[in-house]
Amino acid sequence: MSRTPPGWTWAYEGYDPAEERLRESLCTLGNGYFATRGALPECGADAVHSPGTYAAGCYNRLESQVAGRRVENEDLVNLPNWLPLRFRPGGEDTAGNSPTPWLSPDTHPPLDHRLTLDLRTGILERATRYVDDAGRHLAVRQLRLVHMGDPHLAALRTEFTAEDWSGPLEVESALDGAVANTGVARYRQLANRHLTHVHTGTAPSRDVVWLRCRTTTSDIRVGMAARTTTDGDTDTTTTHSPERACLLLRPLMEPGRTVTVDKCVALHTSRDPAISDPLHAAVDRVGRAPDFEALADAHRAAWEQLWRAGEMDVPGQAGRILRLHLFHLLQTLSPHTADLDVGVPARGLHGEAYRGHVFWDELFVLPYLNLHLPEVSRALLDYRHRRLERACFAARDAGRAGAMYPWQSGSDGREETQRLHLNPRSGRWLPDHSRLQHHVGSAIAYNVWQYGEATGDAEFMHTKGAEMLLQIARFWADAATWDKARGRYRILGVVGPDEYHDGYPGASRPGIDDNTYTNVTAAWVLARALDLLRSLPEPRRRDLFERTALADAELDIWQDVSRRLLVPWHRGIVSQFDGYGELAEFDWDRYRKAYGDIRRLDRILEAEGDTVNRYQASKQADVLMLGYLFAPAELRGLFRRLGHELDDTTWRRTVDYYLHRTSHGSTLSSLVHAWVLPRVRRAEAWRFCQEALTGDIADLQGGTTGEGIHLGAMAGTLDLVQRGLTGLEPRGGVLRLDPAPLPELSRFGLSIRYRGHWGVRLRLSAGQLHITVPASDRGPIDVALGDCTVSVPPGETCLLPLPQGADGLSMHTAYP
Repeated sequence: MSRTPPGWTWAYEGYDPAEERLRESLCTLGNGYFATRGALPECGADAVHSPGTYAAGCYNRLESQVAGRRVENEDLVNLPNWLPLRFRPGGEDTAGNSPTPWLSPDTHPPLDHRLTLDLRTGILERATRYVDDAGRHLAVRQLRLVHMGDPHLAALRTEFTAEDWSGPLEVESALDGAVANTGVARYRQLANRHLTHVHTGTAPSRDVVWLRCRTTTSDIRVGMAARTTTDGDTDTTTTHSPERACLLLRPLMEPGRTVTVDKCVALHTSRDPAISDPLHAAVDRVGRAPDFEALADAHRAAWEQLWRAGEMDVPGQAGRILRLHLFHLLQTLSPHTADLDVGVPARGLHGEAYRGHVFWDELFVLPYLNLHLPEVSRALLDYRHRRLERACFAARDAGRAGAMYPWQSGSDGREETQRLHLNPRSGRWLPDHSRLQHHVGSAIAYNVWQYGEATGDAEFMHTKGAEMLLQIARFWADAATWDKARGRYRILGVVGPDEYHDGYPGASRPGIDDNTYTNVTAAWVLARALDLLRSLPEPRRRDLFERTALADAELDIWQDVSRRLLVPWHRGIVSQFDGYGELAEFDWDRYRKAYGDIRRLDRILEAEGDTVNRYQASKQADVLMLGYLFAPAELRGLFRRLGHELDDTTWRRTVDYYLHRTSHGSTLSSLVHAWVLPRVRRAEAWRFCQEALTGDIADLQGGTTGEGIHLGAMAGTLDLVQRGLTGLEPRGGVLRLDPAPLPELSRFGLSIRYRGHWGVRLRLSAGQLHITVPASDRGPIDVALGDCTVSVPPGETCLLPLPQGADGLSMHTAYP
């Protein structure tokens, strides 16, 4: 086995209960089908530990009583815990008690403790030394994997070494069905027991125990089986309870001798294809699984292939963090995801925050996947297409045409956003209006279009892609109302990406009017829908018109709305929404002095009896999101289409304005600023890059990472290098580049898949851009850099100088 090179491991020294949940999230192992948090196998769920195993798309609904109201929530289910493996030296302790207590870091503080996550191989190593109440020292080393080759398998190898004693060691290997969704403190007063009909048993092979159960309302059946073996002389007995399948081993220990216990686990659910029964499938699979060494070898080989597909060579600490981010992205959305009906869970498969729901985070994820794992991107878009009918139902129920996608989606595509949310600072349950973030539809349309540009997948774009884009455009055209006095169309009663502002001060209805981000992206959707309809083959265009009852007169309306939607301004600044400039200025210095961290300013003000709706204060990038989505020339063209000139001075002024009025209460905010600032305020860009990179590893949002990683922010940092700093834009069959490297990130390399070409290499260094197209039978790639366009045939490398300065430090401004 080759040694892991530097920069590919994350290590944690010592045991710190306060850090345990953070480590559990960041040490989660997964394979796109399921993931297991990095909890210690000898520890159960309590105030310190939050073990959890989550299968993609496995949801269940429960009702709860909240603030005198009956509410229903759908959650990603915490499945039976396959990790439990506890141990203790046999015999009596010093007080004559028999047996001695089970060892754990909370009852027997470890002498040494170290966790090491190997990113290259996807293996979590743990090394701990315990001393029991009788003074006996036991060294424990564990290797854990969730198999990237076989998505239904996981394995745990534990090596026990008795340092100074002999006698039996008791090892209990279990499958625990007595679990609940308790990983998020503010949800714990809600109903959380999603599993029922838990049964346990032993397979004909005595070293295999099994557990089966089902979810209470979605009726997903779960089968799990574990095979536990040891290389030492041992007695083995089963000790099942109604919700816990247990195998008890008693290997004999001698001083200095190591005994190895291997636990292999299989997981199936009734959502799986090509099985008849989840339990039978799990027992059969674990029985046929090879030994730990063979499993680990196949697992490493699968990871090696993934790392080649996502190759990104960035030097230093930034490169190390980017590898961690890519690792967690691939564990959530792997090639196995292409076979599943799942979306992009905002917090990965790493915890229970946001209940495992799908928001708009695919907007930050798919642009990266499009150029590495396009089959996964297509599967994630298929998830949205399967729920297109439900989105059309939602629009119809709201009195609108087209498709109104939900802000939070889960199993079937209905709106999963809660009606009430808890402010943990005040303890009050408050109305939740975030379902008014209808801009999620534009995010889906954007992803459809970007996928088509990156892959050239005409079959998808002419069928499912066209259907989604058309119905989202239809919704926006119908949602826009004509204001005769202003001579503009308006979109009223929405919530923008900012999220702080969910209404006007003192207003009787929720929502704000003419959110610039919502209106501009709606205009973009309408324009792209018209472009796509014009490009369709006539037979397909006719079929689509017939199926959707679309008429040419409707397209005329789309054209008009796309050019006359209102974009509000104040004092030469693009307004976040109509009336934003009339709100009170906020005393940022006073609140920073009083509270320190004011990222969640909305909670602070509500606890004081105030509301952030009164102030020019934003949670995260809103107007500036436009600079994230659209290249400078395209954004300028969009504003021109709407009758406005967005020149360099205006955009800089707008960026400065919101830069000083944003609390960055979301990990996505620093990412967007890191993307926008290199072309506007380069001197400040690196600070936001660092915040985007360290958002999860430093838990900058104050404890939220322990509830699950922020997948959109992690994927966004990868895309920041891939597209943000290179200006890479697949458009019209040309790979366009407009680099804006930072001094701290001016030399890096990456490889992409582009329109059938695998492993196209881009390297930025010494003021030059190297492009290598691997040998194949495909045609050449057209590459545009500034005013220069070249055709790079397969098997050749092209060297292009960066404009205005070989070091990339004097690039042209975004809006010349």
